[in-house]
Amino acid sequence: MNKTALLFAGQGAQYVGMGKDLADQFPSANQWFGRAEQILGYDLASICFNGPEAELTKTENCQPAIFLVSWIGLQLLKEKMPDLTFQATAGLSLGELTALTAAGVFSFEDGLKVARQRGRFMQEACDLTCGGMAALVGLDESQTREVCEAADVEIANLNCPGQIVISGEAQKIAKACDLAKAKGAKRAIALPVAGAYHSRLMASGRPKVAAMLDTMTLNAPAVPVISNVTAQPHRSLPEIKARLAEQVTSPVRWEQSIRCLLSQSFARFIELGPGTALTGFLKRIDKNAEVLNIGDVPSLEATIKILGA
Repeated sequence: MNKTALLFAGQGAQYVGMGKDLADQFPSANQWFGRAEQILGYDLASICFNGPEAELTKTENCQPAIFLVSWIGLQLLKEKMPDLTFQATAGLSLGELTALTAAGVFSFEDGLKVARQRGRFMQEACDLTCGGMAALVGLDESQTREVCEAADVEIANLNCPGQIVISGEAQKIAKACDLAKAKGAKRAIALPVAGAYHSRLMASGRPKVAAMLDTMTLNAPAVPVISNVTAQPHRSLPEIKARLAEQVTSPVRWEQSIRCLLSQSFARFIELGPGTALTGFLKRIDKNAEVLNIGDVPSLEATIKILGA
């Protein structure tokens, strides 16, 4: 049997205006934005819809905003296709939190609060350091590790064949980009981020995330959820807490996570949230896999049409 997995967007997918057409067209989407404002105590919808971009890009706003738009996409899909089932979830970095919430581990309220607090803790770590990130295109993992060792930076995301993101001190990232080009990288692109995510520069955020999660009650997942850290399904609630904290400073093993699902007969993937980055990665990992996405009204309608056929 071909199975369906839900994939949830991570930080970097945000754009000013995201979610607005969903809220304008669907009353239930508008209600979720209103509920988020009540939970968080500020108007996150306005930041999503109107920006400014600098405000949306702040980690403490960006993470709950992407979580919320991704969650709304899933709720609208369920509303339109109540018989739709899925057998696993996964998410890129922040998206793992949305994936856990979709699987019932967190309530919507707790998931949103964790996204906000995680964003705050990571922003604090960014403010303490001078970090940066870059995407390297055209090198394999072993070549990238050689570059990282020479420049004293780290691998942050193993996204798909030929695309790996590195993370570290900004000056060292610039050096790593030069080394990567000398080694034959097709491109080495500095990313517009606030800091060095998934590296040792985020170390101050890790114990804060762990302490926050220690105060929370989690539920057993209704379906397997793939861990970014291990690229395998979470096995227990204590492990979920430990891995979410560890994830702050550990690389995201996205390609391995997708290959884990492919090896278990998953053939349909639905990306939820702004942008289509995960769709692009998946096509590079397995061009034969069916991948749909929901981030706005046109993509929602197109996905419903395909699923209903």
